Amino acid sequence: HNLNPEDPAVLDSLGWVNYRLGNLDEAVRLLRQALARFPNQEVAAHLGEVLWANGKQREARQIWEKFLKEQPESPILRGTIKRLTGSETL
Repeated sequence: HNLNPEDPAVLDSLGWVNYRLGNLDEAVRLLRQALARFPNQEVAAHLGEVLWANGKQREARQIWEKFLKEQPESPILRGTIKRLTGSETL
């Protein structure tokens, strides 16, 4: 079966692959699309991590803060934040 390039899960995966390949701008573009279509903690964690790696820590923190308000105990967000900042809190 075919992959739908508009599917948020496909966009998230393609964004993450681009990040791992070092294509940060393309990764951000794809992950923003994924988050707009499917706003959830996993995509928010991915987009925040790519923004962080791209020197946009303030924007990454804003995205994480928004999703932590909805799910304060989110293990994926807390884990990503701790790994990148050294603390589970922003």
